[in-house]
Amino acid sequence: MSKQADKRIAELSDALEEHNYRYHVLAEPGVADAEYDAMMAELLTLEEAHPLLRKVDSPAHRVGGEPTSDFPSVRHSTPMLSLDNSYSRQDVLAFDQRVRDALSDEQVSYVAELKTDGVALSLLYENSRLVRAATRGNGTQGDEITANARAIRAVPLRLRLSGVNCEVRGEVYMPRSAFATLNLNREKRDLPLFANPRNSTAGTLKQQNPKVVASRNLRFFAYWLARADDPAATHTQHLLTLRELGFPVNPAYANCPHMEAVFEFYARFESERDALDYEIDGIVIKVDDLNQQQRLGATAKSPRGAMAYKFRASQSRTVLREIRLQVGRTGAVSPVAILDPVLLAGSTVRRATLHNDDEIRRKDIRIGDTVILEKGGDVIPKVVGVEAEDRPPGTDPFIFPDTCPACSSELVRDAEEAVIRCLNPSCPGQLKRRLGHFAGRNAMDVEGLGTALIEQLVDRGLVRDVGDLYALDRDSLAGLERLGGRSAQNVLDSLDHSRQRPFDRVLFALGILHVGTTVARTLAAVFPSIELLAAATLEELEAVEEIGPTIARSINDFFRNPAATTLVEKLKLAALQLEASAPPSAQRQSYFTGKTVVLTGSLQRYTRDESVELVERLAGRVATSVSGKTDIVVAGEKAGAKLAKAEQLQIEVLDEEAFLAHLATAGVE
Repeated sequence: MSKQADKRIAELSDALEEHNYRYHVLAEPGVADAEYDAMMAELLTLEEAHPLLRKVDSPAHRVGGEPTSDFPSVRHSTPMLSLDNSYSRQDVLAFDQRVRDALSDEQVSYVAELKTDGVALSLLYENSRLVRAATRGNGTQGDEITANARAIRAVPLRLRLSGVNCEVRGEVYMPRSAFATLNLNREKRDLPLFANPRNSTAGTLKQQNPKVVASRNLRFFAYWLARADDPAATHTQHLLTLRELGFPVNPAYANCPHMEAVFEFYARFESERDALDYEIDGIVIKVDDLNQQQRLGATAKSPRGAMAYKFRASQSRTVLREIRLQVGRTGAVSPVAILDPVLLAGSTVRRATLHNDDEIRRKDIRIGDTVILEKGGDVIPKVVGVEAEDRPPGTDPFIFPDTCPACSSELVRDAEEAVIRCLNPSCPGQLKRRLGHFAGRNAMDVEGLGTALIEQLVDRGLVRDVGDLYALDRDSLAGLERLGGRSAQNVLDSLDHSRQRPFDRVLFALGILHVGTTVARTLAAVFPSIELLAAATLEELEAVEEIGPTIARSINDFFRNPAATTLVEKLKLAALQLEASAPPSAQRQSYFTGKTVVLTGSLQRYTRDESVELVERLAGRVATSVSGKTDIVVAGEKAGAKLAKAEQLQIEVLDEEAFLAHLATAGVE
């Protein structure tokens, strides 16, 4: 029986990999989805019955991998460099001139490829079998996500040529169609929606369970090959070899003997980008000759033989039908444009931010106008202009109301900000936003407490402040729309788990104006209990570095409000962590010990919150602004005014590589 099973497992494995190749590489599906699923189900059943027969490269790993609790860090054999990029035609011409100057009188030809807006992935194969997959990370080292990579059907588990040792790099992405389906399912479950396909791809690759990865229909395009026995002379030959090995390669590339051909390729896909089922944000231009690439070399961050030529922000025109006012958790009232649906950068847009009353006046935006929409960073829709010549006759300038749309209280213009606020602490609009903030991932992280449920809790009078959340039970949740017994229990369980969030998270969750995650950590360190913080005077608060008069006044005003006293008592009864835990008896000594560190720009390896946590773990102190008291500035990509001020004050500046080196020396990977 085991011989028959072994034979059938081999047959199914070969057939499934062949179908993956035909679907993802050749774009010629050999079987219907139902037939493919049936074969996969049979393979899973056989391998479950005969676990000793399961091979490491079995296609069943794509859907049956075990969850992991950690992603170990691995070092890349060759750095995964980022590309210099520009939106300027002149910069592209300057790049071409630098290449030709460096290569003297040699003939230069380029390859133009689409720049897929996804997540870079490195795949290592030994004897034609996938042995390791890693994210880009900081370019030098990344996270090993082999189990998750195996769950992506477009990634070959074994190559179509035998005996090959190589590294392949490419881009993991989520098709627009898959992204739309994912967000639709999340909306039905009252979960937060992903902002764009790239964010959802990055989030998916960080999932602890490969089964989740397998369910999200990620795809992969290969674009780089490193092989010990490589006979290729050009990048074009590499692309052909990648297809022979079984990798999907984006077919939209072109050999360009001169820059005009590059610009033609760019213009074509700038106009066609929205018709693709995947996001692109520009093109990549590479010197085709591999020997020339090698001789051109690289800077510390980027290869000299390649660059990205990015598309301008997408724009669309549509009609503004309504200006709706949205009340935030701090009482700020923000105008939102309600629009005729229009396709913009691959998604249908129905709403866009108008920022504030001053912006509406400056741009003279009126209901009925034909407006110009743009996506900032191809993510957030905003109104950037008005087609005044198309304005219908008889339209009037928009007048910001004097009363709150949620509670009818008087609105007040903030003297220090271009913000109009509702000052009523009992405003239901503010309460709904505060509850959403309280339940957020960086705050109390209460799963299932989404917008639809919050609306019902407030509208039915079940919750009047965040403290009431902990008085909810099965009976009080019974009868709420789209909330069955299991969902209700999941919310209650998550609320129960949130009681263990540390004091600084609770402070941030309270939604005090101007108190973000960093300020909350500082407050928890200086005032290690809610009673001490509530009793602090303005002078005591302002004496804390990073707590200026504005933040101090906001904290003071919050705790002087009788509603805050009531709330704190509720949170005590709910057994939330309202005291800071004792600091560790011995913190690691490091380069950052006792120093004040400011983080600016974007880091590739760690998020801002992760970087803050690491510095604090190593006995450093993180500040938000650069001053004479700052010891170190860590500058990532697109560092701005803080970096300039640091250089002016002759403060030590660490780039990301130096920052990571100091972390590694302290034993942090």
